[in-house]
Amino acid sequence: MPAEQLPIAQVPAAGGRLAGADPSGWPVAPGWRPLTEPFWSEPAGMALCQRLAARLQQGAVVYPPQPLRALELTAPQAVRVVILGQDPYHGPGQAEGLAFSVPDGVRPPPSLRNLFLELGRDLGVPLPAGGSLMRWAAQGVLLLNTCLTVEEGSPAAHAGWGWEVLTDRLIAHCSGNAQATAFLLWGAHAQKKAALIDGGRHLVLQANHPSPLSARRGPLPFIGCGHFGAVNRWLQARGRPPVSW
Repeated sequence: MPAEQLPIAQVPAAGGRLAGADPSGWPVAPGWRPLTEPFWSEPAGMALCQRLAARLQQGAVVYPPQPLRALELTAPQAVRVVILGQDPYHGPGQAEGLAFSVPDGVRPPPSLRNLFLELGRDLGVPLPAGGSLMRWAAQGVLLLNTCLTVEEGSPAAHAGWGWEVLTDRLIAHCSGNAQATAFLLWGAHAQKKAALIDGGRHLVLQANHPSPLSARRGPLPFIGCGHFGAVNRWLQARGRPPVSW
């Protein structure tokens, strides 16, 4: 198996809800553990778990069932592309723990449809049968939201709860990797994380968010950005295989 491709891990059925606030039930690839395990013993991590536990006890429906799924499917040594999202989808059955991705069989939300539209425009890739991006994760594309849980019908409900402390460290860790990495920052929220990335070593591409509200708007329209092809040309120029988007 190529070094930059991992098998798709077996995980609980997608489309469910978070069952508990114990991080020991949220598997990650071993290489991430030096970052994740200390976090749960720190004030920010403990406070986050306490707030999640309280909301679950109060009957809140929290997504996704596996908040750290992106870290399970893509090991740090395999990361060659990072796509940053904001927080999980908040509709029933949508969130599967990967930024912009929904389980196959779930109608792709508008942002994901625009992502596929740009992929077809850029590289001629036909519209996929399903909305899951697990195949990208298996090729070293880290699909990371900056906030990793959300409540049903309440976008950004858990923003500022402490997830950002962990995900900022994950982004900085990817920037510190010996292997040059492509970072795709779509939208103002993701672009705020550019300060965590060494732009002299890595490819950093920015565009508007693929949301219908901004995908075609200036100054950096998402539709027409050409990021998928640019990433593959950049990888191939370094003797590395392209992503099979």
